[in-house]
Amino acid sequence: MKILLTGASGQLGVAMQSALGAHDLIPLTKEKLDITDFVQVQTVAKELRPDCILNAAAYTNVDGAETNVRLAYAVNALGPRNLAVVAAARDIPLMHVSTDYVFDGRSSVPYHEFDRTNPLSAYGASKLAGEEARRSLHRRHFIARTAWLYHTVGRNFPKTITALAKHPVVRVVNDQIGSPTYAPHLALALARLLDTTAYGTYHLAGQGQATWYELTCELYRRLGIATPVEPAKSSEFPRPAPRPRFAALTTIQSPCIRLPVWQEGVVEYASCILAMKSNMHSTI
Repeated sequence: MKILLTGASGQLGVAMQSALGAHDLIPLTKEKLDITDFVQVQTVAKELRPDCILNAAAYTNVDGAETNVRLAYAVNALGPRNLAVVAAARDIPLMHVSTDYVFDGRSSVPYHEFDRTNPLSAYGASKLAGEEARRSLHRRHFIARTAWLYHTVGRNFPKTITALAKHPVVRVVNDQIGSPTYAPHLALALARLLDTTAYGTYHLAGQGQATWYELTCELYRRLGIATPVEPAKSSEFPRPAPRPRFAALTTIQSPCIRLPVWQEGVVEYASCILAMKSNMHSTI
């Protein structure tokens, strides 16, 4: 199957290139394909004639979206709309990756695919608009919501919090709960889903739930970092965009395609980071 992959240089895009190795993959970065440009999307699809489109392109700066609302909607809503129109015209499947930020976090149990959405931020609202465009414009769609995504490439929480380990003590928010997701695990799940015709909305995230504090403790333990970690409240770190306090995800849509528990993702991530450091030192 010839798959056109947008956002190929991002965390998920890089992971998808490994997961889809058995397919004829066309990875395009935002420099090669601007999904907000309908004519460009149309032209690229006509020239490359893919059998499927997987959109890993997104505006993910949650706080930045509060002031760059037009840009957030352009990438997260208009872009998916353009891809949906083109995919529908060619009658090919389209996969779109969304987020736990479409929920308001007022639940006390993990959100499943049929729970009511109610985003708190411009970022969450723009991602939900992208979902709705996909559903309304193209029947052959997959929408996969994920959460707290990280990888060994790109900017993410594990990299940031690891860099802070040089301080005497690290204080981390302990009153926000989510489902940490290792990008390579998500990529493998998406690859499996693409091989089906079970179109619809799915929650694909690391199984279980954790706070940022718990994720940090597990990460430091696996990396052998001895810096003390102390729990903190969200109010101690005010941010422009509101975050859902409880946004753990679960699935009732696809019991056959599930990611490993979130701790396994941390183990694999830490192993990769330690191996990279070891290789770097051995070449010096």
